[in-house]
Amino acid sequence: MVDPIAGADSGATSATAGGPPGGGAAPTGAWRTATVAGLRRPIARSVELRLDVHDRIDHLPGQHYVVRLTAEDGYTAQRSYSVASAPGDPLVELFVERLDDGEVSTYLADVVEPGDELEVRGPIGGWFVWDGATPALLVGGGSGVVPLVAMVRHARAIGRLDLLRVAVSARTLDALPYAEELAEAGALVVLTREAHGIRPAARLTSMDLLPLWEPGQTAFVCGSAGFAEAASQLLVGLGMPPASVRVERFGPSALEQPKR
Repeated sequence: MVDPIAGADSGATSATAGGPPGGGAAPTGAWRTATVAGLRRPIARSVELRLDVHDRIDHLPGQHYVVRLTAEDGYTAQRSYSVASAPGDPLVELFVERLDDGEVSTYLADVVEPGDELEVRGPIGGWFVWDGATPALLVGGGSGVVPLVAMVRHARAIGRLDLLRVAVSARTLDALPYAEELAEAGALVVLTREAHGIRPAARLTSMDLLPLWEPGQTAFVCGSAGFAEAASQLLVGLGMPPASVRVERFGPSALEQPKR
């Protein structure tokens, strides 16, 4: 997914204050060179990039990377993408949703090939991160599931899937990134444009989240601005303290405008 920046590409933005629920500081990396070790296109209009980041700093689940492109005339454009891989993965996996007028996403989805080198910076972000030790409720919409996949993968790697409860929503199953992997992890899958199993097409409701909510959880909500707002309100309405709900929203940012 894109951690939205100004311009046509969009994705999730997060607060920079705070840290992992269990305390401590999240790691932060500088600009590095990354080699594209592999890529695949599991769903339409997207690409998963597997990057070998030189002198990499291990990330926490929920962090993101900035990818910067530079043209021959010096023009640069950069966008941020959430990490889907677990910290223990030797490669960094980014999910890129292709947007027709996105300067960076179209290049990454249409042009990049294995062996290419990219300029990246990361990991970044200290608010929307899971520490791997505390119970959490993960709620994602569309490509907003990507940082949650990193949390699920990390939990599986350390044998603590029991700490996570997951609910995800998309228009259709074909449009949901990592759908099979999320289902295997026990995620509740809600589709708004088609039936799923015995469940008719419908939006996520408080009754969906109620069985997943437990006292002491930190909630991680990621999706479009409308989805994030609605899901956050559902959680607070169930009784979750607002301070326990951490949100990333799709939307513009003035921090990373294309530059010349």
